[in-house]
Amino acid sequence: MRYAIYFAAYSSDPLMQLGNTWLGRNPFSGGDLAQPDVHGLDQKRVHDLTTDPRRYGFHGTLKAPFSLKDGTTQANLIDACSRFATDVTPFELTGLSVNRLGKFLALTPDQPEPALAAFAEGCLRAFEPFRAPLSEADLERRRKANLTSKQDAYVEKWGYPYIFDEFRFHMTLSNKLENEDEAKILKEAAEEHFASVTDNPRTCRHFGLYVEAERGAPFEVQTIFELTGNASPQDFLTRAEASKENA
Repeated sequence: MRYAIYFAAYSSDPLMQLGNTWLGRNPFSGGDLAQPDVHGLDQKRVHDLTTDPRRYGFHGTLKAPFSLKDGTTQANLIDACSRFATDVTPFELTGLSVNRLGKFLALTPDQPEPALAAFAEGCLRAFEPFRAPLSEADLERRRKANLTSKQDAYVEKWGYPYIFDEFRFHMTLSNKLENEDEAKILKEAAEEHFASVTDNPRTCRHFGLYVEAERGAPFEVQTIFELTGNASPQDFLTRAEASKENA
C-alpha cells in the first residue's frame, strides 16, 4: 500500500469534476466516467492517451507516492494530515491554464505562485517522517528519467526528484504525447473542457490523502482535508524550520 499527498478538493468542486471527467474516472467512488468527445480523435484513442493520469486520479502532486515507514500507521498519517490542516490557512492562486509540460498536457499556474510552492514544500517536510526509504527497484525506476545530479540527490534524500527549486506544479491531463497532431487536438479540447475554471483566481482550501491499495492499483481518495489554520504556507515553513533548530 502507498499513500500520496495531493492538491485536490471535494468531489463537488468544479475543477475536480472537470478533471475527473476528462480522465474518465472518479477517484472518490472508484467508478468510471464518460470522457468528453474530442473532435478529431475517437473515444478509444482519448482513453488510451490518458491511461497514466487516470490511474493516479486527478490531482497535483504535493508529496509523491510513498510507502509507510516501519512503526507508522495509516491512522498516524491521517492524524498528521488533520494537524497540518489546522495549522495552514487557505491561500490564493492567480489561475491555472492548459499547457504543454514537455510532452505532457497539464494544468499549470499562469505565473509563479510562491504560496503554492511553499505549501508543497510544507507538505514535503511535514509528512517526510512517514515515508519509508525507496526500494532499490523504485530508486532505479526514478533514475531512468535522465535526472540531473541535483535531482538524483533529491531522490536519494527525499524519494522524489522534482522538489524545492525543481518543483513545477501541474495537474497532469495526458500520457506522453509523441504525435504532435494528436497533442494539438487534445490541447484544444482540454482548453475548451476546462474553460470555466481556467485563467481565474482560485482560493486553495483543501488537500487530499490518496491511497494505492496495492502496486499498480488505481489511487483513490482516502480523505480531503480543509485548511483552517492561521499560518500562511510561507509562515508555516518559517515556523517549522525555527522549531527544528530549537529542538
